[in-house]
Amino acid sequence: MKTRAPLALLPVVLMLQTAQAAGPAESDGFRPLFNGTDLSDWVNVNCAPGTWTATNGLIFCTGAPIGELRTTRMYQNFVLELEWRHLKPQGNAGVFVWADALTARGEPFIRGVEVQVLDGREGPGHTSDGDIFPIHGARMVPVNGRGGDRAFPSEKRVKPSPEWNHYRIECLDGAIALAVNGKVVTRGTEASPRKGYICLESEGSPVEFRNLRIRELPVKEAVSPEHIANPEEGFQALYNGLDFSGWRPDAGLAATWTANDWTLGSDGPETGRPLVVAEEHGDGVWVVDWRWTDAKRSGDWRSILRPRGLDLTTVLTRVPAGVEQPLGRWNRGVFRLRGNRLNVEVNGKALGEGWEIQGIAARGATVVPAPQAPVQVANLFFKRLD
Repeated sequence: MKTRAPLALLPVVLMLQTAQAAGPAESDGFRPLFNGTDLSDWVNVNCAPGTWTATNGLIFCTGAPIGELRTTRMYQNFVLELEWRHLKPQGNAGVFVWADALTARGEPFIRGVEVQVLDGREGPGHTSDGDIFPIHGARMVPVNGRGGDRAFPSEKRVKPSPEWNHYRIECLDGAIALAVNGKVVTRGTEASPRKGYICLESEGSPVEFRNLRIRELPVKEAVSPEHIANPEEGFQALYNGLDFSGWRPDAGLAATWTANDWTLGSDGPETGRPLVVAEEHGDGVWVVDWRWTDAKRSGDWRSILRPRGLDLTTVLTRVPAGVEQPLGRWNRGVFRLRGNRLNVEVNGKALGEGWEIQGIAARGATVVPAPQAPVQVANLFFKRLD
């Protein structure tokens, strides 16, 4: 029995079916999203420098650490075509659309809508054939769901590793449709955000992408602000997800800190060693996520980071109670220091109107002190203001 596509999806389905009939020779209106030689049109969000490389017309990803490579600009309505293949069986990766510029709190991933790139992993809650789902605060209504917000493909069309697969992703006014190897199989509607960045995901296994091209579609009306992803603000990752490159060498660091993919962990010896960024910073904004992991030993969030060497415990002597998440849940701190004026935000809540710091140096080291209690730290970013 045939089923009728929802009215909101008819433009998407018709355009995709027309494109499939035209075949791979169609090129009108498309432009390359990858120039085939380097990653100048892409931003490495939170991965090591060697995680993503351009080679022989391919984008190659090692899979480590978990993280993203994203476009330099946002897109709203568009058709994205690409080919991908996993170099090892049961590989995992993804393509994000309408994504934020920066990772979500306590996550190596970015808020957005993910188009799954998976090989040979089947389960009751996922497939390896082109699932689509919103992550980390994004929203979407699945067309073929199973009670949640994940859209499942109508049939299996993905070829196993190491064969190449072709994805055609159409995003139009919050509706998304995925064609796998020439046929539409997965759809969603009412997505938010519906304007944002396109990302390629690193998630634990080597993967290649090629023939990335995009055709932007007309926008009939401006999208409302609540449906626009968080924009690029100039943040750079201070931790590469693999090792302590970019930090001052210290023979005792290994006894205090463990680099565990996208997180840094410590059992919290107070006599341990701090992490110190090799480059000193001036005016800027620091972002850091943390969570305490042992109920028997409490920590002070003010000692998580020393921006420009500033000991926050000496400045923030009176702060509102209840700003932190419960034990085991992630927190995000944002510290803005310009001149001698400090502003602090924890979990989206501004603490006071700012503090005036007397005698602070114009430049200083960014320090993650040896913690007082077992802790995980992640998503360390810095943005220059000087």
